[in-house]
Amino acid sequence: MKTVTLPEGEIIAALGQGTWYVGDDPAMREREIEALNHGIDLGMTVIDTAEMYGSGRSETRVGEAIAGRRDEVFLVSKVLPGNASRKGTIAACEASLKRLGTDRIDLYLLHWRGGVPLAETVAAFEALVKEGKIRHWGVSNFDVNDMEELFSVPGGAKVAANQVLYNLTRRGIEWDLADWCASRGIPVMAYSPVEQARLLRHSGLRELAAGLGITAAQLALAWVLRRRDTMAIPKASSSSHVADNAAAAEIILSEDTLQALDRTFAPPRKATPLEML
Repeated sequence: MKTVTLPEGEIIAALGQGTWYVGDDPAMREREIEALNHGIDLGMTVIDTAEMYGSGRSETRVGEAIAGRRDEVFLVSKVLPGNASRKGTIAACEASLKRLGTDRIDLYLLHWRGGVPLAETVAAFEALVKEGKIRHWGVSNFDVNDMEELFSVPGGAKVAANQVLYNLTRRGIEWDLADWCASRGIPVMAYSPVEQARLLRHSGLRELAAGLGITAAQLALAWVLRRRDTMAIPKASSSSHVADNAAAAEIILSEDTLQALDRTFAPPRKATPLEML
């Protein structure tokens, strides 16, 4: 399994598991739990969730899946911006811990910018670190100007990761944000790396993948993982889907393939606002 290194030196899997919509359908419970556990078995030990996903149902399902395996998992969750005051962040974290059935979250993120001053949210994160309820904190959907503002507040430079939308059709971060983070040792965590499966229907991607003897999903994920400072957290709905994703971590793309992907999915030619889903 490829890895990335957090600013404090901890090494974690570069390919993890997303859980957006996981927990929404009670009929999918056993299948989702099986898929998450299969991912852990294959080294995809980073599991990403959020209090927003299913209004906590995703966290509950993740908690069920990792019961008895907590120490094998690097657990990521997020606080909504509306809850990101000092007291609100601490209360939200405690609620997430209860749903997850654990005593700590490995990486706790601010889901996106809101009206609460960043200094207040950072102070809450640091208090949670001191209490042992979270091990690292980070942000999500932060552009360069947001990151620079974050670095200007007390303790803001302790940010451990920035989770953003990044895939072959959403390449705007390559203009400035990706390098800004890399130069400071802050990993980028790519969500929706296959554009919620829409990329898998792209004829050009499918043709390139077929020529390489791999799936379109594997090609899209291997492309994200080509950057040593970038992670991917695809969601999988079955164990077979998980296994297909996991194989992407072993694929090294040739320069010819990368150039072919650039011709099919053009890199950015100017600065663009950060995209979100």
